[in-house]
Amino acid sequence: MLNTNDILETITMIQDENLDIRTITMGISLLDCADSDIHVSCRKIYEKITRCAKDLVSTGCEIEREYGIPIINKRISVTPISMLCGVSGGDQVEYAKVLDKASKAVGVNFIGGFSALVQKGFAAGDRELIRAIPEALAITDQVCSSVNIGSTKAGINMDAVAMMGNVIKQSAQLTADRDCIGAAKLVVFCNAVEDNPFMAGAFHGVGEPDTVIHVGVSGPGVVRAALSKAGDIPLNEVADLIKRTAFKITRMGQLVGAEASRRLGVPFGIVDLSLAPTPAIGDSVAHILEEIGLEQCGAPGTTAALAMLNDAVKKGGVMASSTVGGLSGAFIPVTEDAGMIDAARAGTLSIEKLEAMTAVCSVGLDMIVIPGDTSAETIAAIIADEAAIGMVNQKTTAVRLIPAVGKAMGEELNFGGLLGSGPVMKVGTKSPARMIGRGGHIPAPMHSLKN
Repeated sequence: MLNTNDILETITMIQDENLDIRTITMGISLLDCADSDIHVSCRKIYEKITRCAKDLVSTGCEIEREYGIPIINKRISVTPISMLCGVSGGDQVEYAKVLDKASKAVGVNFIGGFSALVQKGFAAGDRELIRAIPEALAITDQVCSSVNIGSTKAGINMDAVAMMGNVIKQSAQLTADRDCIGAAKLVVFCNAVEDNPFMAGAFHGVGEPDTVIHVGVSGPGVVRAALSKAGDIPLNEVADLIKRTAFKITRMGQLVGAEASRRLGVPFGIVDLSLAPTPAIGDSVAHILEEIGLEQCGAPGTTAALAMLNDAVKKGGVMASSTVGGLSGAFIPVTEDAGMIDAARAGTLSIEKLEAMTAVCSVGLDMIVIPGDTSAETIAAIIADEAAIGMVNQKTTAVRLIPAVGKAMGEELNFGGLLGSGPVMKVGTKSPARMIGRGGHIPAPMHSLKN
């Protein structure tokens, strides 16, 4: 049984080392809101979200005050909206508008689920929703979108990959006056999970309960501080120290999730124990890797250090909770991590090195600013490369690229807040257009046959 004694050790971590609950996310099923009339469907959506999530923010704030644990974000994820599009027809942007309105009414930071799952092909409503993404993200403030284009079981839908190259470019262009923020709210997945509490990729999976509470914890600063105090110990002892630290962080997430579940009367889903960085100094995954012994993130040895970090975090977290899920690992979003930003500015960290790192961590090529004139085919090919890593390695991978309209390599975008800022990174100039133009499907790998 958990009680306040479980978090007494974490007081210093909270006060001095940027430990926080990054998000409590309420998942809400909208399957019962489907209707042949899109306006009726939107009315049902607004009523259900505002009814189910009316106390989410106030409950989170109460837990913060009572336990002294910072809860940075309160969020909502909903059923992939493409599932409703197939029933209703009409202008799918209307769904984005009502999600934005409902999220503002209940006071959350973001709402995720303007999404489609097309890894094996397009069902009714999928193409329509994907085509609506750029406008939907341009006219809303809090709506996030994701599309799953591949999986280990299904292979990679290359027609969807090609579509997403264009969608990302259009999303950036329509929000060019706001530092291309539309593209920063859009994720392309391979092996997307149904219980992810983190934006922009969260959606409420069809296997989830009608409503559920998920918790995402974060503590890169805590891990770095523990390593700094330990000195130059052998790497096996480094891994053991990270495990023990991750255990403490996850116990705090378990406490908050269980308490939020009890107070809201909603089932407790999972604790996602990802090390999610911020632009704040001392809250960086890159700085953990540098504390392990790299001169700068991106140097030779980075992938090995990250693999050890990711594995140790998972081992420690699993011991602390029977409900670990979501993505659970170490995030490497360039613009959201102070150390990654510095390494990208210095040229130590390249997109190619980041791609290698994604083979051993969660989740993928995240929050990377690229030249605004990068072609849609090149963006699609980067998505395909990252999806292939996920497909073959049976892990979740993702791409969140931001084409910086009107900017070239070396210039910067600044989103502010948790999304941070970052330099435009170099992208290869040789064209993959012929390959992307083939379309079709990359078959699932042999080891997908496990039944």
